Amino acid sequence: MHSNTPSLSQNAYLESFTQARLIKRHHHFYLGPTNSGKTYNALIALQNAKSGVYLAPLRLLAMEIRDRLVAAGVPCNLITGEERVLMEGAQHTASTIEMMNPSKPVEVAIIDEIQMLQDPDRGSAWTAALVGVPAKLVFVCGSNAVTAPCIAVIEQMSETHEISYLARKTPLELEDESICGKHYSRQKLKPKLQKGDAIIAFSRKDVLTFSARFRQWGFTVASIYGALSPEVRRTESERFCSGAADILVATDAIGMGLNLPIRRVIFSNIHKFDGVATRPLNATEVRQIAGRAGRFGIYATGYVSVLENDELIHIEHMLSIDDTSDLSKLPVNINFNQLGQIAAQLHTKKIAEVLTYHQQRSRFKTELFAQTPLNNQISQALLVDEFAPHMSLKDKFIFVCAPISLNVAYEKDYYLMCLQSVAHSHQRSLPAAPAWLTASNPKYLEAAELLSHNLSLYAWLSFKFPQIFLDGAGVKTLRQQVSRYIEKALLIQSGYGDTSREIDYLMTKRR
Repeated sequence: MHSNTPSLSQNAYLESFTQARLIKRHHHFYLGPTNSGKTYNALIALQNAKSGVYLAPLRLLAMEIRDRLVAAGVPCNLITGEERVLMEGAQHTASTIEMMNPSKPVEVAIIDEIQMLQDPDRGSAWTAALVGVPAKLVFVCGSNAVTAPCIAVIEQMSETHEISYLARKTPLELEDESICGKHYSRQKLKPKLQKGDAIIAFSRKDVLTFSARFRQWGFTVASIYGALSPEVRRTESERFCSGAADILVATDAIGMGLNLPIRRVIFSNIHKFDGVATRPLNATEVRQIAGRAGRFGIYATGYVSVLENDELIHIEHMLSIDDTSDLSKLPVNINFNQLGQIAAQLHTKKIAEVLTYHQQRSRFKTELFAQTPLNNQISQALLVDEFAPHMSLKDKFIFVCAPISLNVAYEKDYYLMCLQSVAHSHQRSLPAAPAWLTASNPKYLEAAELLSHNLSLYAWLSFKFPQIFLDGAGVKTLRQQVSRYIEKALLIQSGYGDTSREIDYLMTKRR
């Protein structure tokens, strides 16, 4: 190991949040399963406080809480990576967790979905919030999965805590018999569907295929999946909440915080592809998703089911086992100061080299914290070094942190165009509105989703490089047009014929 490797000590990390260290913070954990009123209790305290911040895992949730506070007569800002909606006189802010402001003290803070500490890409944002949000009273809401390492850090900081364990407000029952019995068939599924059902699929194709099929069967359907913008997800949620849609078809995107009046959750599969391999659903996933059934005040009981009897065993096991995480150290991400130190030491301007060196040689493995994996950032860094070799390290780091999916060619191409605009100081306008935006043809649904992602990147970059991405103010109008197109297309798209399960079944029969 290189003896001069710049390293961040445990105390240096804690002390880097100077405002939080000046406050004697008290942490109140509200822990429990879905539908136990965790966030509800914390929100009452936030609403009554003179100032406060709500830190959300999703833009959609930040929007929902901002709206709820405003409706209660509390002016509230909305701050995410892509937008700043500021209200005059607002002392409250709802933001995505990555946008936490460590230098603005408030009375009350809520950190929601604390179990996201386990997320390999984003977990470090929850660590930063837990250690660094400058609030006298910090409410920590979520499952009990990661409580032990959180308490260890709080005690290290000589701060106080209390824990309230909450129980579900409505019972959750796994049905004795699956929807289709011993063997799945779409003919058996049709008569068993009921208003208030949510079918959980694990790919965009399956969501669209089920949605189109259920519409053919005479149901009205709402669809929610990851590629949809928060605006469209919200519209689809509202259609289901208002009763305009009988059935919801969604990916596990609904597992996080969306309050929906679901009577029964039906898993269309007990396996999911996680970007690397297909694996069985784990306990945290099953609980987060299944727990959405039985909305308190609407249904007395929530029900959970699957499509084949054999699958009941796995779901029952996941619902009954302890889901305490094996996470013993909280993830911490590299900061720009460390980056600069390593670059100077290695005499390099290549950010990929710096990140790789840090990942391989970092001594930041204390009893409480561990370096978060940098694989995704390194992939982006290699592109940045290749296409903008002379860009400053600071600007390179911004692009390394940009929220994109490199495995989507269309997104990657647009990302590189934006990168080169900054590298060559060329102004970049908003993408042009395509001619099909006003059409009533659903065949451009995927193109609209991709355009929506590019608009998100443009909006994000417009805050970092306003002199290059000049049309930040125009994003909202174009995004609304794209969202309206997607909403119309979802109602008439025809799916992909067979679901992945049906394709697998046909291939097995052919063998």
